[in-house]
Amino acid sequence: MIQIYTGTGKGKTTAAIGLTIRALGADKRIFFMQFMKGLAYSEQNILKNLSKNLVLKTTGKPFFIAEEGMLPEKQKKDWGDEVVIFPAGKPPADYIALMEAGFQEVVEAALAKKYDMLILDEINVALFFKLLSRKTVEQFLLICPPEIEIVMTGRNAPAWLIARADLVTEMQEIKHYYTKGIQARLGIEN
Repeated sequence: MIQIYTGTGKGKTTAAIGLTIRALGADKRIFFMQFMKGLAYSEQNILKNLSKNLVLKTTGKPFFIAEEGMLPEKQKKDWGDEVVIFPAGKPPADYIALMEAGFQEVVEAALAKKYDMLILDEINVALFFKLLSRKTVEQFLLICPPEIEIVMTGRNAPAWLIARADLVTEMQEIKHYYTKGIQARLGIEN
């Protein structure tokens, strides 16, 4: 089965972590790849040593990326060096290389048939920014052993992937305190 957690609301990675805990409780083996993330998030402190049945990997840099025109000027100013802005459709080559290398690890993990579940955290964002191609992901879905559960998270899941999935949950933001200027909080968002 392919599961997707997408939308503008909080909780996509959190849902994938919850599913990871449930699967570990059933003695399942999980390969958890976090795209677009370095080792800077609190959940990683526990996940990397939680179980011999869980492998956590990350591929990313310690900043956000955005296409030109996506962010309001105030947000760009507030984020400063924490965001890299690139022309629409022309993401940084080094970032593409990072995502492709991370995705190759996912492919190898799947084909080795050592895992019952693959968590591809923030892969939807990588697809949205064209850091990974549709063709690459579609080819993977065709060759991935059918007994492996695939969980894909991140905003902006593409329509073709939603159509291919067996389960899609959209997290909808109704209200969030960041609109009041509250930044990511340690242990809650980070």
